[in-house]
Amino acid sequence: MGERGPVVVVGAGIGGLTAAALLARAGVEVTVLEAHVYPGGCAGTFYHKEYRFEAGATLAGGFYPGGPMDLVGQAAGVERWPAHGSDPAMAVHLPDGRAVLRYGDERRWEEHERAFGKAGEAFWRWQENRADALWDLALRSPAWPPQGMQEGVSLLCEGAGWLASDLLRRLDPRLAADAFRPVAAHLRAAPKALQLFVDAQLLIAAQTTSAAANALYGASALDLPRRGVVHLEGGIGAIAETLAEAVRRHGGKVLYRQEVERIDSVRGRPAAVVTRRGQRYEAGTVVANLPPWNIARLLGEDLPPSLRRLSALPEPGWGAFMVYIGLDEQKVDLGSVLHRQVIGREPLGEGNSIFLSLSPAWDKRRAPAGQRALTISTHTALEPWWRLLRYDKGRYEQRKAHYVERMMGLAERVLPGLRAGASLVLSGTPVTFQRFTRRMLGWVGGFPQTSLFQNYGPRLAPRLWMVGDSIFPGQSTAAVALGGMRVARAILAEEGIYDLAAARRASSVRSTASEAAG
Repeated sequence: MGERGPVVVVGAGIGGLTAAALLARAGVEVTVLEAHVYPGGCAGTFYHKEYRFEAGATLAGGFYPGGPMDLVGQAAGVERWPAHGSDPAMAVHLPDGRAVLRYGDERRWEEHERAFGKAGEAFWRWQENRADALWDLALRSPAWPPQGMQEGVSLLCEGAGWLASDLLRRLDPRLAADAFRPVAAHLRAAPKALQLFVDAQLLIAAQTTSAAANALYGASALDLPRRGVVHLEGGIGAIAETLAEAVRRHGGKVLYRQEVERIDSVRGRPAAVVTRRGQRYEAGTVVANLPPWNIARLLGEDLPPSLRRLSALPEPGWGAFMVYIGLDEQKVDLGSVLHRQVIGREPLGEGNSIFLSLSPAWDKRRAPAGQRALTISTHTALEPWWRLLRYDKGRYEQRKAHYVERMMGLAERVLPGLRAGASLVLSGTPVTFQRFTRRMLGWVGGFPQTSLFQNYGPRLAPRLWMVGDSIFPGQSTAAVALGGMRVARAILAEEGIYDLAAARRASSVRSTASEAAG
C-alpha cells in the first residue's frame, strides 16, 4: 500500500473482517490475526457435541436492499449472504403473561395498539420518524465523531446532503433536542407496560434503559425488527465466515490460533504485531478489532492520548451470562417464534429478564437430528464473577448453577417442558467470555449508548485504528460492519484512494500483469 507497508488486522470480528475484505479487494496486502479457531468473536458460532451454538450475539439484521449489510456485501464483494428472513422478528413476553410480537411490516401497528392501546401510538410514530433519519445518516458512513479537519469537512458535506433530503424536511424541529435527551422524554405519558417493554428492548440493543439511552440512538436501536431480522444458515458466525472467505478470495490472509501479545511502535506509529508464539508481522497500518482496554495492553506504555483517559477496568457496561441448551424437539413446546425476550421483573438483567434464540428447524447444521440448539442470555455485572473466582471458587460454581436454574425457570414460562427436554446444558460467565474472546474481564456489548458522543473515534494514532462496538455506530452486527467499512475507506483515503471501483480495477491489472510475468 504505497510506502506504508501491509495492514495487519488484530481480531477476526465482523468489524475487522469487513475492513480487511474492503482493503484486500482494493489491492492492499492484508493479514488478519485471530486468537481463536474460528472467526466472529462475540458474534461467532462454536461447535460442541454436534451442536452449533451462538457464542454471544444472536440477532442479525440490515440485510434488506440498500441496508447496511447489503452495502457491506457490495463493497466487500460478497455475492450472497446465507440469510433467511424472519417475521415476526421476536416475541417479547411481559410479566403479566402477555406476548408482544415485533413485526417488520404494517402488522406492527395493529400489534402495538393491541398490546399498549392508542396511548402508545405517538411514541412509535416518534420512534420510526427518528430512526429513519438516523439510519439515513448512518448509511452515509459519516466520520463521527470527526477526527481532524478533513473529517470535519467531510462530515459537514454529509450533513448538508442529509439536511437537504426529503426525509429530514419532514421532521419536526425537536430533532436537535433529541440529541441531548433520553428516550424516556417521550414515554412520560405512556402506559407502564410500554415503558417496561421499551426498557427491556433498549437493554439488549443499547445496553441501557430509557432513562439514560440517548433519544436518537435509542430510536434507531428500537428499529431492528423493522429493518428485518434474519437467521443465518449455520448460525450467526456465518457472517464472519463469509467475510473471511471474501478476504482470502481477494488475496488477503486470515490466520487462526494467532493471539497477539503486543504491538511494537516506532516514533508513535505501529511497526509490527507480535504473537505469543513469537511470530512477528511487519505492519505499516494496524487495525484492532478489540475494546480500548485490550488495545492499551498491547501497546504497553506507548499509549496515544485517546487511550490514556481509560479507566483501570472496563466500565460502564455489562458482561453476559449465557446458557447453551441442546433440546429434544419432541419434548418441548417450541412454538414458531425463534427469538424471545422474557421479562420476569425489574430490575432488568441478572436473570430477571432473559433473551432466547432457538435454531431454525430447517437448519440441520445446528443440531443432531430431532434436536435444536437454544441460547439464553442475561446481562450481568463483571466484578462479582471475578471476585468469586479469585476468593471463593465454590461460591463461583454455586452462583453459576443458581443462574442456570433461574434462567431456565423463566424460559420455561414460554417453552413448556424445557427442563425435561434438555439433553445438554452448558453455561458461560464473563470469565468464559474473556477466555474465548480475549475481551478484558469479559466486557461485551459496547458502551451504554447514553450520548451521541459516547463512542470513540476510530483513529487512535497515526496508522493505528480501532473497529468494533466501541466506535460509531456502536453495537449490533450491522453497526460494527458499517464501522469497519468506514475505517477501510479512511485508510484508503490516506493513500489518496477515494474510488474503490478504480482501486479494484488497478489491483486486477497489477495481478494479471504479475501472473503474465510469472
